[in-house]
Amino acid sequence: MTTEAKTSRDLAIQLATSSLSSGIFFDSLSKRIQYRTVSQDPNCRADIDRYLDIEITPLLHTLGFRTRILENPKPGKPPLLIGERIEDPALLTLLTYGHGDVTEGQEELWPDNLSPWELTPRNGRWYGRGTADNKGQHSINLTALAAVLKARDGKLGYNIKILFEMSEEVGSPGLEETCRLYADELKADLFLASDGPRIRHDLPTIFLGSRGVCQFRLILNTGNGVRHSGNWGGIITNPAIVLSHALATLVSSSGELQADFLKAPALPQHVSMLIRDLPVGGETFDPELNPNWGQPGLTIAERLYGNNTLEIVGLSSGRTDKPVGAIPEKAEAICQLRFVRGTDWKSVETKLREHLDDRGFEAIEIKSEGGYDATRLDPTHPWVGFVEQSAQRSLEQPISVLPNLGGTIPNHCFADVLGLPTVWLPHSYPSCDQHAPGEHLLEEVVSQGLKIATGIFWDLGEPSAHTQLTHSTQSASSKP
Repeated sequence: MTTEAKTSRDLAIQLATSSLSSGIFFDSLSKRIQYRTVSQDPNCRADIDRYLDIEITPLLHTLGFRTRILENPKPGKPPLLIGERIEDPALLTLLTYGHGDVTEGQEELWPDNLSPWELTPRNGRWYGRGTADNKGQHSINLTALAAVLKARDGKLGYNIKILFEMSEEVGSPGLEETCRLYADELKADLFLASDGPRIRHDLPTIFLGSRGVCQFRLILNTGNGVRHSGNWGGIITNPAIVLSHALATLVSSSGELQADFLKAPALPQHVSMLIRDLPVGGETFDPELNPNWGQPGLTIAERLYGNNTLEIVGLSSGRTDKPVGAIPEKAEAICQLRFVRGTDWKSVETKLREHLDDRGFEAIEIKSEGGYDATRLDPTHPWVGFVEQSAQRSLEQPISVLPNLGGTIPNHCFADVLGLPTVWLPHSYPSCDQHAPGEHLLEEVVSQGLKIATGIFWDLGEPSAHTQLTHSTQSASSKP
């Protein structure tokens, strides 16, 4: 690489990071946090629409994108946006993504007089709903893109497209259908976007997919109504007891899966080698890990990133706030199966029905609440190496490569529906309190994110990148 190119790359990174030191980045994100884009709340629909119309569309136009807002294929759901910036159809095309919706503000639960709708800096943390998920993350990438365009006199050296949604926090309704309907418009060679957390706050990370998720409810309603436990206890069914025993046939008291149909397929050796020794938790602000929880014989990292887990995320029967001496009429549990690639998750409901019936739990109703498939790009794919090397060059330190996120994002839309090699560059960390009171973004991670994203967007425009990646994406395949 020539000295001139190196200097220009450094200039682009300097331009991006100067937006942080000058306060410009903070002010831009502050405006975005003020939009109450809660996708779970129909009363926030006006802010959701304004976020695309007033914040994202004008910004993309200044970057040279042509945009259009699409009606969601799912009736009544928030709109989506497609943008494209084509310099030459013969060049590489990158697809990126972001979501502007957030979860409930939970205003009354935020500590120290913080507000979810006001960006507040304190001790290196920027508090506000959407700072980590996902307004802060896509703001970093768009700032980096603007810096590259400025340093390269308005040219990228490749094409770029963007897909924006406003309902990720409610399961991305319509996203998969949009990818199918607009596959030609979204056609690209590579995918890069930002969501989810790093492995740890001090470990810059890229990940190549995510575990899938399958959610279902187990409900037992006796139809007896609420009955006095002294008058009827011991002679009528207690649904809480029955449901508790049913759940115990699925997962043990130490979190180990009991039913074979829930368990993960064998982890490929090359994937296991990447994740087995990765650090998990251990920082002062992390929850306490239980070394004896989950599937035995695996490291903590393998349990989190390479295995299936069943979590009971909601459980109710009767009242615990104001208990009464009565047998409840109904018991209900909400279960989430997080699973790795290769799991036959679409047959879970059928096999679960068989499993419960065989054990005498025929009266328990199963309600499926859908899910996402698991994805994982082959870690040896050339796009992975390209992004890793670029990020390492920008930060001058190693980058952790995670085959798949422990959580779930709609990566299947890009990996499976659009058939793209997918790499994610997270600008957050596990204890960011996303979805909870006190959600925040670390200023240190913003700084590093601006450097990494700018470097990648710059390196993609180098002539060698076009030759290298065009050839590789035509010959490489996405393996498990």
